Amino acid sequence: MTTSAPVGVIYAFGDYELDTRLHELRRAGERLHVEPQVFDVLAHLFASRDRLVTKEELLDRVWGHRYVAPTTLNSRIKHARQAVGDDGSAQRVIKTVHGLGFRVVVHVIERNAAELPSDAVPHPRTDAPAHPRSSSAPAHLLSQSIRFCTAADGVRIAYATSGAGPPLVKPANWITHLEYDWESPVWRHWLRELSRDHTLLRYDERGCGLSDHDAADLSFKSWIDDLETVIDAAGLDRFPLLGLSQGCAVAVAYAVRHPERVSRLVLYGGYVKGVAARATTAAEREEAELLTRSLPSFWGRDNPAFRLFFAARFVPEATQEQMRWFSELTRVTTTPEIAVKLRTTASAIDITDLAPLVRAPTLVVHGVGDSAVPFDQGRRLAALIPGARFVSLPSQNHILLEDEPAWPRFLEEVRRFLAEDDAAAAPRRASVTEAPRTPPRRPSRRPR
Repeated sequence: MTTSAPVGVIYAFGDYELDTRLHELRRAGERLHVEPQVFDVLAHLFASRDRLVTKEELLDRVWGHRYVAPTTLNSRIKHARQAVGDDGSAQRVIKTVHGLGFRVVVHVIERNAAELPSDAVPHPRTDAPAHPRSSSAPAHLLSQSIRFCTAADGVRIAYATSGAGPPLVKPANWITHLEYDWESPVWRHWLRELSRDHTLLRYDERGCGLSDHDAADLSFKSWIDDLETVIDAAGLDRFPLLGLSQGCAVAVAYAVRHPERVSRLVLYGGYVKGVAARATTAAEREEAELLTRSLPSFWGRDNPAFRLFFAARFVPEATQEQMRWFSELTRVTTTPEIAVKLRTTASAIDITDLAPLVRAPTLVVHGVGDSAVPFDQGRRLAALIPGARFVSLPSQNHILLEDEPAWPRFLEEVRRFLAEDDAAAAPRRASVTEAPRTPPRRPSRRPR
């Protein structure tokens, strides 16, 4: 039988107070921002502090009968620890009992808030918002909101918003998972920094992550349509697009289809032609097919050889931890069969005829030693888009890592470029709305 967190109880430990009556966490009397589910996790753990709380019990108590991915629980535990000044290494407050669950190990004093004098119980501050959204807020306070929309063919697409400010839309790249990427040491610095000055809108492509996996249509056209669906669901009017890898081609195609909506384009690690489309010799075709043929044998398995092979193509300078997370992404995001289909579609992309039709100001960025997409493809992309600015970075990684010198340079270039758009758009700025709306679909100018 599970233990219910008593309402009106205050759990005091160190400088912290977990107040279940006011539903707030305080440190030295100052209210801390805590997401509702994180607070519920803390409340149940502290109410049950005299025993082990199993993962199953915690899932049932906080989420009820809803299906929750393991990464979601891990994320809430991580943020619960951060909220009370703990971490996974020290485990001074919340201890993990591997394979079983969690225990509160800190000394706790329990008080009944109803018995305290009214002036002894801090009340919410009226001079500050209850949920601060400052771009300078610590990274662990940043949260994302996940919603769903439905494409014209009935496929449900999961999308997320994070941060505050003018919108920035990121088309999906190959294999994503909105929840897993949020915690990944390969992706979390991207999401944190792109959400710092903007409301970042991103989504899982069909077949991946939290989006439907049973989509019959996995074509390039369906990818453009899905981007259109997500943007309409978020209620955006005019915005910049930031494409990465295959997302660059999707961004270009959307910008040609809707020139009136795209204010700027940032394209990193993109290509004009996919690996199969640009193969001209037997050796190049063999290389193009190598990864695709290998996927069914290794996908989703904790195989050190596959981790090294996979990481060597996308993040060759990654640490062992980053390689492990990147490899684990294959297990949590999709099946090997779908991965092959998505890879096949991406490898056949050819936007040679579309790129010259782009009218939005464009910044193209590419790593000189990019091992997944040749540097020359970035040069070609910039040359085809009228007036595009090209920046090369000293990196071998297809996904820039947080501790490499190219990362701050990338952020500097992107922020400077987008700042010009933000200044021009200030009088007519339209941010992502808190509640999604579905405006009438605009007539599409579909590239042929």
